[in-house]
Amino acid sequence: MSIYDNAGVVQIPSGYKAGTTDNLYSVLPANGNGDFNATRGSTATRVNKDGFIESVATNVPRLDYPLIDGVVQDCPALLLEPSETNYQIRSEEFDNSAYQKTRSSITANQIVSPDGTLTADLFTEDTSNNSHYLYDTLVVSADSYTVSVFAKAKDRYKIKLRFDNVSTRRVASFDLNSGSIISTSNSTATIKQFPNNWYRCSITVTATAETFYNFIHILDDSGNEGYAGDGSSGLYIWGSQIERSSYLTSYIKTTSSQATRSADVCNGSGTSAEFNDSEGVLFAEIAALANDGTIRRIAMSNSAANSLNRIELNSVSNKVFGVTFTSGSNQAAISYTMPDATTPFKMAYKYKNNDFALWVDGFKRGADSSGITPTALVKLNFDNGVGGSDFYGETKQLMTFKTALTDSELETLTSWDSFNAMATGQLYTIE
Repeated sequence: MSIYDNAGVVQIPSGYKAGTTDNLYSVLPANGNGDFNATRGSTATRVNKDGFIESVATNVPRLDYPLIDGVVQDCPALLLEPSETNYQIRSEEFDNSAYQKTRSSITANQIVSPDGTLTADLFTEDTSNNSHYLYDTLVVSADSYTVSVFAKAKDRYKIKLRFDNVSTRRVASFDLNSGSIISTSNSTATIKQFPNNWYRCSITVTATAETFYNFIHILDDSGNEGYAGDGSSGLYIWGSQIERSSYLTSYIKTTSSQATRSADVCNGSGTSAEFNDSEGVLFAEIAALANDGTIRRIAMSNSAANSLNRIELNSVSNKVFGVTFTSGSNQAAISYTMPDATTPFKMAYKYKNNDFALWVDGFKRGADSSGITPTALVKLNFDNGVGGSDFYGETKQLMTFKTALTDSELETLTSWDSFNAMATGQLYTIE
């Protein structure tokens, strides 16, 4: 007998259709009761199975394929993100007058870009013994901003991003050969490899309310900002983005005006037939988008606000929680502090009267022997069960079980089958 014989809902992102009703298919139950309603009021992008950035239509769930060292992995994850705006206009048109070129030039549409089209531009230095860059300006609010661009080496392979008010430099430098961050100042930075040796470089800064400048600099081989150019060397760029966010999100294309991606909402799986009120397990293989101070929840619940089981991801402290909330109060609340909640992990929360436990990555992380379970569970949502604390992150598996699994079964469920499976699942590089 398999532990999956007692599964209620099994969601392993693989199939979807356009529309707003039951458009994200679940593996179980076979009658469609476990399908989710995935909605989003705009188009959005994902990485498809070929590794290209692809736009998907309104209300189509995004099955996003992970990348390790620019190589597409076999199984996608459901990508759910909050609403964000790209404030950088002409995101793929660096030859446009929106960008001021200083001792540099742009030749449009020279190579295939990360979305598979011939839209990436060549960014070339002139012969001046000085800095070589382009920039645009934006009036910003006092907040966190994340600025990014896709870049690829040619004759030059080092690049610097700046987003600042000139008086206080907020910068990061990147090596496009090694895929590494060279240095940062008054900022945090990320670099992620895409296929065909493209890298998405980003810088996150704390801005003051004034005019900021979005600079992209070509650097020489020693990483110098000021140097004597040869008039022909350069690198490729594509897809500039400015977000009012403390972390990087999926690419949002702009043309003549700013563009906004609406928030993802994914709810409405299950009926009373898929859940057991008296005992069971809620399991997920998930990762947070960032440790940005928000609480994200996945919940089995009834139609009221006072009775639910939920998995809670708290990205402030990297804590994950298994919580049972019944008749207006917590019956159990078990927490575990993760090394990094943005790295994919497996967690399971077992609930049964006076028998609750939280398992993460193959180990029991806590237990509670006092409390009662809720009644009339009828739905599974990527939120707190009543329309708040939406889960934003990536989900590779989400399952419910109608029995409180044994410790041995929970260990198996939350463990990795092999070192390679763990490394791939957690997006590690194997050398």
